[in-house]
Amino acid sequence: MQDQNLMIYEDFHYNRYEIEDKGNSLKITYFFEIPNLEKFEPSIEIPKKETKKVTPLVEELAFHIGLVELISYWKCCCPKNIYINCGSLCEDQKKWFKKLYYLGLGEFFYTNKLQVDELSFANIICNENSKILNEEFKGEGALIAIGGGKDSCVSLELTKKIKNREGFIINPKQVSIKCALTSGLTESQIVKVKRTISPNIIKLNKKGFLNGHTPFSAMVAFVSYLSAYLNDKKYIILSNESSANESNVKNTKINHQYSKSFEFEQDFQEYTKKYFKIDIQYFSILRPLTEYQIGMLFSKYTPYHNIFKSCNVGSKQEPWIWCGNCSKCLFVFSLLSPFLYKEELIAIFNKDLFEDATLLKTFEELLGYGEHKPFDCVGTYEEINYAIVKTIQKQEEQQKELPLLLKHYKDHYLQNISNLNLEHYFNEKHSIPNEFIEILKENLNDK
Repeated sequence: MQDQNLMIYEDFHYNRYEIEDKGNSLKITYFFEIPNLEKFEPSIEIPKKETKKVTPLVEELAFHIGLVELISYWKCCCPKNIYINCGSLCEDQKKWFKKLYYLGLGEFFYTNKLQVDELSFANIICNENSKILNEEFKGEGALIAIGGGKDSCVSLELTKKIKNREGFIINPKQVSIKCALTSGLTESQIVKVKRTISPNIIKLNKKGFLNGHTPFSAMVAFVSYLSAYLNDKKYIILSNESSANESNVKNTKINHQYSKSFEFEQDFQEYTKKYFKIDIQYFSILRPLTEYQIGMLFSKYTPYHNIFKSCNVGSKQEPWIWCGNCSKCLFVFSLLSPFLYKEELIAIFNKDLFEDATLLKTFEELLGYGEHKPFDCVGTYEEINYAIVKTIQKQEEQQKELPLLLKHYKDHYLQNISNLNLEHYFNEKHSIPNEFIEILKENLNDK
């Protein structure tokens, strides 16, 4: 599909949303349309306490989820005008969402070679009447977002002592359920959200309409916020580390993990406090840590080692597998190598990724010697180099022969890391409540 053909679709309409109260869940259906092209009707179903009813706040939160959901459909041809026909946004709110759309789609714009700027890439057109929400709410305990990777496993371990703790999963897979159960949660303590994509967008993608990465963690933010309200939880705990702040393309703000970044976390906290006015706190308990420290912690949590998965390629299979050929697999393998190389890692990945010559280019990109960092949830260049040097040192101390990729690194890129101490790093730019900071520091000191 040529860019000039996409330009004929100038308008996108967010027409309405419908809420069905099923007693122990809410089903929300959205109605989007690109005139003269296609209509879309995605839906989301969220478990809730039966005593929770559809209130003005629930309606407003459902509306906001739609403002994030629409990204997946708007991006197929990037219409200039986004008409919001079922709710109102003031100028400040429109500015907030334009920032989310622009930065959250940074990778999408880059990979599709679209030249856009934040001010003019789209117009949000809607009623600007401000809404006043004033609803009583008192929550207890926490929702722990679970993806199935090492990070959420660490968060599950860190939060074991929290009273009234529940897991939160969108479209749960067997892996994410097993991780939750391994942490001590029961099936009844997992809030399982079902999100359904409109099949019409898949048809358009097959015809050549644009496709690419969207800020899924922004969807997690708004859906978890409504879920916390519907299940009387005070805290929403994420597993986003400090490295989520680093861009993928040097000297730009193009960040695959933008909606996992501290910037987005702060923006979301300010937005919800200002416009929803209830005491639900959204934060990442891992924000102060490097990926290296998370790997260090995870290496001790052996019950998860044969369960966890975070390979996006392998997630498309059932059961979820490590494909062993992508940047995410190589990143996790590299990060855990100072602690688990090599028998333990081979047991997890079914091969030694450091002996795979086809991964050399990906290896160099992860280390910072490629055109850009792989577009995946991977650590900073500094963290990966640090882990690789530590693994080389350990192998040489044990007088073991270096595998292919580590030998290549030693011959071409070996760095001096004597001035670094990532084991004891603690990023003070976070928004973690004091009681959770103590939990985090106690666990770090135990290792």
